[in-house]
Amino acid sequence: MTTENNVLMRQARRSLDGKWGLAIATFVVYAIIISAANGFPLLGLIISGPMAVGFAIFSLNIGRGEEAKLEQIFDGFKNFGNTVGAYVLYVIFVLLWMLLLIVPGIIAAISYSQTFFILAEDNEIGPMEALKKSRDMMDGYKWKYFEMSLMFFGLSLLCILTLGIGFLWLIPFMQVSYANFYDDLKGEFVLEETDLVDEDILDKDLV
Repeated sequence: MTTENNVLMRQARRSLDGKWGLAIATFVVYAIIISAANGFPLLGLIISGPMAVGFAIFSLNIGRGEEAKLEQIFDGFKNFGNTVGAYVLYVIFVLLWMLLLIVPGIIAAISYSQTFFILAEDNEIGPMEALKKSRDMMDGYKWKYFEMSLMFFGLSLLCILTLGIGFLWLIPFMQVSYANFYDDLKGEFVLEETDLVDEDILDKDLV
């Protein structure tokens, strides 16, 4: 049984206590770089993956109470090929599903939502393998992720009323909450895999 979303979000708020300045500064730098790069579509496509992984690394460290530094948002470039490849495949898969209907596209985006957290932790995993692992991890948990996203959508509407200033706090909070979601989901996924292995061993013993 995974942890309730509201608990994961409370944990994210506690993790950010005393680190809001760092988290906001990191988000601002990240947003400026991504916005500038997106002015040149090819450049945006190339750096978005490494930056997403770097932001995931930073957010995981905040959520886990480990040392977090602004420069960690550039750590995704250390695994450049895999992070770029994963981002390109992510975009292709989501767009292909979007061509059918909006809903399948949203489901695909949720299915592959853990890809960059997976790459943040595993430098050896390939792009396709990371996407597949994300899809496997999200099996049975897509609605839970969607519910968390709906909560943040509501908060986003409130941020618009602040002329966008509220996003300086919301995005770091959202990212750390998603990092907590990943950690919680990963623990559940490992338990499920262990149970399957144990069942397989038991079946072989009975034979």
